[in-house]
Parts: sequence; structure tokens; C-alpha cells
Amino acid sequence: MTSSATAFAGADYGRVVAPDAVRIERLLPGPIERVWSYLTEESKRRLWMASGTIGSKEGAEVEHVFRHSELTTEDDRPPQKYAEHAGEVRNYGHVLAWEPPRLLAYTWNEETGTPSEVRFELSPRGDKVLLVVTHKRIADRAVMTSFSAGWHVHLDILRSLLEGEKPAAFWSKFADLEAQYDARIPKP
Repeated sequence: MTSSATAFAGADYGRVVAPDAVRIERLLPGPIERVWSYLTEESKRRLWMASGTIGSKEGAEVEHVFRHSELTTEDDRPPQKYAEHAGEVRNYGHVLAWEPPRLLAYTWNEETGTPSEVRFELSPRGDKVLLVVTHKRIADRAVMTSFSAGWHVHLDILRSLLEGEKPAAFWSKFADLEAQYDARIPKP
């Protein structure tokens, strides 16, 4: 069995839950308010995903400012097809649901004209928190593969931070996971 095949057996991988939706789960150190703060507070969110604002009510604006170079090592470069993502990338949306500290949902990439939706659900599990991220209304399989790998790496970085560990380099892990998700996600 190859390492990729072994990795597919792991519970950390996202799974396709509809033709246009993927869901990924992480069991994280709690309490729930701490995890919520890493989703909603810019200074904490920028450590694992993106800076920018998320309004604290339905209809409020969302702006993500991705700087993947800040999430990786100096010698870790993006794959050629993502070279334009080496610098700053912005993403806009609007809050669809705001129910602290259990539910946050918003549109994603409104600037493309075909926005998708991201939903974060948190629930206590003893001293841990189950975080479920569902990304739906994804345009096509190629985008789903990219989003799946991206969420996987970003959530692994979040888990490392919450556990007090040093996160893995972003781009090399992303490239490996994108290839694995490409093999994992059913082809039409």
C-alpha cells in the first residue's frame, strides 16, 4: 500500500457530500470560545488562513487577505499553476449566519460572479471542539480539488497552532494534498 493510499484511509481527509460540496472535520483543543476566536478574530485567523474582516452579523461584509508566504517557510514556493497566489490574494463575501460560538457561514469569492459558500460548525466534545467546515456551491471538480487541499492544509495549521506545535510548510503540503484529492475525488 502506498503512502497516498494509506493517507486516504485517514479521517482527516475531506469528503464529497454533494456534487458541488466538500466537508472536512477537525477535532481541536478547546474550549469552543477559543476555537471561535481563531475563526473570527483577524489577528488569530491570519496565523492559519487569512487576515481581513468578518462582520459580526448576517449581511455583514467579509474580506479575506491571503498571504500564503506568511504561512510557510522561505524556501517553500507555490506550484507553477498557483504562482499568482505567492503574494497577496483577496476574497470577498457576506455573512450568511452568525451564531457565536457555534455557527459561522459566508459567501466565498463573490468577486468571481459565481460565489460559493463556506459554513463552520463548532460543537464541544469534552475538552475538545469538533469543527466541521462545509464548502458548497463549488463551480467544478478542479476547484473542488483545490479547495479541498487548501482547507485541509489551513485546518492542519490551525490544529498545530492550537496544540502549540510548529505548522508544516504550506505550499509543499498543499501540492501533495492536491494530487491526493485529485485521485480521491470522483471524476464525472
